[in-house]
Amino acid sequence: MPLQNCFTTVNKTAIIIGSGVGGLATACRLASRGFRVTVVEANGYPGGKLTEISSSGFRFDAGPSLFTMPQFLDQVFEAAGKNPRDYYRYHRLEKSCHYFFEDGTYLEAWADVQKFSLEVETKLGLRGQEILDYLQQSKEVYESAGHIFLENSLHRWDTWLRADVLRALPKIPSLGLFSSMHQRNQSSFRDPRLVQLFDRYATYNGSNPYRAPGILTSIPHLEFNVGTFLPEGGMHTITQALYRLATDLGVTFHFNLPADKIETSDGRAAGVRAGGKYLEADIVVSNLDVYPTYRKLLPHLAAPEKILAQERSSSALIFYWGVSGTFPQLDVHNILFSADYPREFKHLFDDHTLTDDPTVYINITSKKEPTDAPPGAENWFVMINAPANQGQDWDKLIPAARQHIVRKINRLLHTDIESRIRCEQVLDPRSIEHKTGSFQGSLYGTSSNNRMAAFLRHPNFTRKIPNLFFCGGSVHPGGGIPLCLMSAKITSALITKQFAA
Repeated sequence: MPLQNCFTTVNKTAIIIGSGVGGLATACRLASRGFRVTVVEANGYPGGKLTEISSSGFRFDAGPSLFTMPQFLDQVFEAAGKNPRDYYRYHRLEKSCHYFFEDGTYLEAWADVQKFSLEVETKLGLRGQEILDYLQQSKEVYESAGHIFLENSLHRWDTWLRADVLRALPKIPSLGLFSSMHQRNQSSFRDPRLVQLFDRYATYNGSNPYRAPGILTSIPHLEFNVGTFLPEGGMHTITQALYRLATDLGVTFHFNLPADKIETSDGRAAGVRAGGKYLEADIVVSNLDVYPTYRKLLPHLAAPEKILAQERSSSALIFYWGVSGTFPQLDVHNILFSADYPREFKHLFDDHTLTDDPTVYINITSKKEPTDAPPGAENWFVMINAPANQGQDWDKLIPAARQHIVRKINRLLHTDIESRIRCEQVLDPRSIEHKTGSFQGSLYGTSSNNRMAAFLRHPNFTRKIPNLFFCGGSVHPGGGIPLCLMSAKITSALITKQFAA
């Protein structure tokens, strides 16, 4: 039974600030339950970070390039009584990633964990069972605690009184909450290359594996045991699908209309002032980063200073390269590792700068979507982790980083990449902040470099203003497409519970 038929709702209006993935999904979920929804968006397009770029015949996904847990996206459509396949399609990739190490080691991370374990045996001379055991443990960590931390509000007492949650609580201390991700990986593998490979999953929420809690070792389960996927037409089709669903459900969009202020009356949100217009609403949802939400839109409200002062996640420096020729040794997702991983993260989180030996991620959707590049060419999305923007001299850092990236690619792939670059665009922490409203250009809000990070994120609501809610990557449960979708689910459920008849 479609969810909209399961609830009787009061005739309520909702305004959502921002049309990132979280905002779009929240709009769809509320509209499917009978709310009249309006979205105001500062940009001239929906999607937030999940947009696209076209240049010289090349198409690039501008932001998120990895798609996991597609069931969370499907649920948005199913809640509206729609068939997700009428809006978008996707397929599971045979390999999650290709890995290149400075010592010349090359690993293909097959989605089939048995094949990957054989790859490890063949290339590293290790027991493949180490991989199978680790991924089984990763699965157990996720299944024991994942649904608690990702699918529920951690800031409401009724969550912790549920029977399934109470049963899971005794297991949490053994799941890595009190050790670092690196420590858990180091205890699981004898080979430092495998430790580094699985340490990198801390970057999936912009964190440091040497400080982030070991419970994040649940992330590999999502990529290997569940799978890595690619939407037909590229990642941007996720935005297109959600936007189409929202319009089908009657959601109204106002683009090029940045929110200026959340108005309150009698201690409740009364609407949004945007571009000289005043839009009244019963409910206001901010999909904007919580930092500018409080500083810009709620200047009259005492902000949660401890939350806003938390360490931000990493940002990114991205080069979009149209590249001549094809590279059979590369796949959709590729990693060229730094020779000194601890040093790289020290630079990012302690020194707030870029290392001269960065880990380089290369995403090439034209491997599966040939129309994303002209014949005989590839669309390279080349990214390194970058610190959050704190006023660094980016005009000096970026060209130096580009040189380091080019040298690493040439060295590990045995090519002259510079001579093959036909077009180039750049995205850096400053432009990420400007285009998406993400404070300091951080990709995932606050970092998870604290064992209590899950509890320290801003809730999906505020008790100071009962009808003001929050969704997106800067609030619980965190950043990235799956977590933003979970955020939308949690937020819409809280709203429905509060306002449904």
